[in-house]
Amino acid sequence: MRIAMVSEHASPLAALGGVDAGGQNVHVAALSRELGRRGADVVVYTRREDPAAPRRVRLAPRVFVEHVDAGPPEPVPKDSLLPYMDAFAARLRRAWERWRPDVVHAHFWMSGRASLAAAGPLGLPVVQTFHALGVVKKRHQGPKDTSPPGRIEEEREIIRRADHIVATCSDEVFELRRLGAEPGRVSVVPCGVDLGRFAPAGPSEERHPALRRLVIVSRLVERKGIGNAICALARLPDAELVVAGGPPASELASDPEARRFGALARRLGVEGRVRLLGRVDHARVPALLRSADVAVCVPWYEPFGIVPLEAMACGVPVVASAVGGLVDSVVHGETGLLVPPRDPEELARALRSLLADPERRRAFGEAGVRRARSRYGWPRIAAQTLEVYRGLSGGAGAARGGAAR
Repeated sequence: MRIAMVSEHASPLAALGGVDAGGQNVHVAALSRELGRRGADVVVYTRREDPAAPRRVRLAPRVFVEHVDAGPPEPVPKDSLLPYMDAFAARLRRAWERWRPDVVHAHFWMSGRASLAAAGPLGLPVVQTFHALGVVKKRHQGPKDTSPPGRIEEEREIIRRADHIVATCSDEVFELRRLGAEPGRVSVVPCGVDLGRFAPAGPSEERHPALRRLVIVSRLVERKGIGNAICALARLPDAELVVAGGPPASELASDPEARRFGALARRLGVEGRVRLLGRVDHARVPALLRSADVAVCVPWYEPFGIVPLEAMACGVPVVASAVGGLVDSVVHGETGLLVPPRDPEELARALRSLLADPERRRAFGEAGVRRARSRYGWPRIAAQTLEVYRGLSGGAGAARGGAAR
């Protein structure tokens, strides 16, 4: 099977931790690799952000990343990319005229817009994964939402026209239904975790001998709830908070969000127990998570959330917000604890109870490993995704089609 993955702003080659680089990048990269292992030929189309980048890069056996010229060849905030999507679509169409995929899988709404425009004249089926919905973002961020004004209506149109929609959690299905999605054209396929990389056995980063360690792996954006975790830390005198993500460490001093978090920590008197690491290579994340007593993931809203899965796979208990996909992945009282978003007092209470109970942490960690391995390995996720593709492409076998050229 030939598969065109379209991820206009989230390249699978990007360094993680930037404002627009996170779970979607991981998802597209890991899903594409696993589909390649299963005999599919995959090309990931992403917008060129570097004039020196090769047109095509091999990501894995049978998997390539193609840089598409659309707009300036430099980083552009994702919410400013809409004016370039017509050019992006035109180049996609020309590419698919030369190498015709069996199915197009668009990731994020702008990719869906471009994919439908390019695939329609060629009669290609389009699968859509939103990763985040504008109506949810608007609900939680209000005037701070930087999405283009027409995003919600664009998403309604994508929902109407896409051949199938892959939601990443049950909460998203509810939102899609409210936007007009037909139940028979929606499937739930969660994000996955690399069980070879994220496992209980392996190296662990050194830590302060006298402090319990809380770890957050996240982009430095307000809605991720890092400020709420810093407020909770003020109620936990024997704990430290380590935050991985954001710009490189050398640029943290000039980053507005890092400076805001630093000021908050100073105001609360916990600056000595908050460590902002800056951007951390994904290969380092397992050792960082293994060093934690508890992984913290408390965004105000979250379409899915891969980090809790990574922590669970490493045998680390999770305290997470009871929002979006986190309600599916974290089982309250079994693999971790769910708390209301934007509530530092409840977060501190949950963390205090876990930090005081090593036996409960151990039990949560062991249950998390079992859940991650049984439900969220990429082979399982890829198999479920292939079933969606086959339902749209006439049942073509995964091994059909030549190498992408």
